[in-house]
Amino acid sequence: MGNTPSNQHTQPVMKASQYLISTLKEVPSDAEVASHILLLRAGFIRKIASGIYNWLPMGFRVLKKVEAIVREEMDASGALEVIMPVVQPGELWEESGRWGKYDEGLLVKFNDRHQRDFCLGPTHEEVITELARNELRSHRQLPVNLYQIQTKFRDETRPRFGLLRAREFVMKDAYSFHLDESSLDETYQVMHDTYSRILDRLKLEYRAVLADSGSIGGNASMEFHVLADSGEDVIAFSSSYAANLEKAESIIPEAETADPLPRTQVDTPGMHTINEVASFLKVDATRTVKTLIIKADNEDSGLGLVALVLRGDHQLNEVKAAHLPGLSTPITFANDAEVHAATGADPGSVGPVDLGLTCYVDHSAAALSNFVCGANQNDVHLTGVNWQRDVPAYQVADLRNVVEGDESPDGQGKLTFKRGIEVGHIFQLGKKYSDPMKATVLDDNGKAVTMMMGCYGMGVTRLVAAILEQYHDNRGMVWPTIVAPFHVIIIPINAHKSPEVAKVADDLYRKLEAAGIEVLLDDRDGHRPGAKFADAELIGIPHRLVVGDRGLSDGVIEYANRSSGESEHLPVGDVVTRLTEWVNSDR
Repeated sequence: MGNTPSNQHTQPVMKASQYLISTLKEVPSDAEVASHILLLRAGFIRKIASGIYNWLPMGFRVLKKVEAIVREEMDASGALEVIMPVVQPGELWEESGRWGKYDEGLLVKFNDRHQRDFCLGPTHEEVITELARNELRSHRQLPVNLYQIQTKFRDETRPRFGLLRAREFVMKDAYSFHLDESSLDETYQVMHDTYSRILDRLKLEYRAVLADSGSIGGNASMEFHVLADSGEDVIAFSSSYAANLEKAESIIPEAETADPLPRTQVDTPGMHTINEVASFLKVDATRTVKTLIIKADNEDSGLGLVALVLRGDHQLNEVKAAHLPGLSTPITFANDAEVHAATGADPGSVGPVDLGLTCYVDHSAAALSNFVCGANQNDVHLTGVNWQRDVPAYQVADLRNVVEGDESPDGQGKLTFKRGIEVGHIFQLGKKYSDPMKATVLDDNGKAVTMMMGCYGMGVTRLVAAILEQYHDNRGMVWPTIVAPFHVIIIPINAHKSPEVAKVADDLYRKLEAAGIEVLLDDRDGHRPGAKFADAELIGIPHRLVVGDRGLSDGVIEYANRSSGESEHLPVGDVVTRLTEWVNSDR
């Protein structure tokens, strides 16, 4: 027999009867966004618990394609792939100082049979730092960037929007180690460019925006947002500036120079909101300030409370405020009883004059003169208030959310808002983890040096949903060819009655497969043509071929493009060549 195989193996036909058995006519009531609705309807995913999903064969094909693109670009960047455990020992989190601090409630903790602390990994900073401190000895091994594509678990309080905010998800996370900051800067830029290439290949409209580091910590931070009306995040941008709403700033206004008016006490019975007070006093809300009482993180701030003052028409940015010294984290508002005990008034009548608390004032509020504020007496306000004269002790800070029309901080135009889905986030961690966990290498002089770190995350399962938020219509999904579950779907009409139709459809399938085109053959005998066409549009395969006796009698195959909606008749002999050209030019 020699080396001759006893059987000839051929590629099995990808049949719709196997891939489309789970399409739904209705979806659960908690399906909230287009991607969630369509993925459920088309049988790509199935919910097993809140925020936890099974991936069915059709959806898994898309997921693996997205994952492959991420892996290819990470490998091309010079990063090295590893895999780390989902289950992590609590002692590592104790070392970093995050065991009792990490987004309380998101971290699922448990004990093993020996009563040792463990958790399900929502992120892997501690594990990778432990790996690096054991494996990296010399600065000659640096820089190095290690990444994985792996399952994470975060016990979200309210999982929603399907894959966009799930509890269990697949993520690509990378961690780089460096001898100095300049090396970290270089890799940070490499990762920025790598993420841009990934999103370009996925044919997504996106923006890279300045961001807050959140619970991960660190210095420089940038998010990558896919633009979509369903996005949870608001992006503020101008021609040359972009930031998420948590981070966005505007130009600091110049202080007003009007002559100070006398400070006057005015009764405002029953007026508690800014709009009520402004209307009652016949002034614009921009001429008022509001004072928010926040809990301090210790008793050093007087009564354990701090005052934040904003212009009446502006909203507090809690992420910015959390960076102020002495405030509780997360930001915690004093209750009505605490406010009254500290100020002598209920919320709505509190103001900065003679307040007796540490007072932080937003730039826009600090620029006002002759403004209106609460008098620290119920149903009483002050007019003609001026800062230096009436409130001599305060600190100015950036506290507010920007609004559309604000001047861009770089001076280039005004800020515009769009909604975005965060799919990637890159950080310069510095020594936040390597320092407490003693991750060092030896320099040229044999001296131990703490390594600088970078962190680069990208949500793989979230990317699948984000693509759909941009690529769908009222008939279903419209996948870009590069991630489509299949490139071509062949729909034979009445193949069980027509040997010619069955033969031509099978021949086209074999030739396209041989040309490297991924094909799905709709072999379902019990479905009418209309139902097959509807399913083809629902699952969003880019190219559709319809083989029928009528067309074959004229020597043609009916072709339709899912994205453009255009259709035409192709000569049977030209189909393989034309489809191969179209698919290869678009992936």
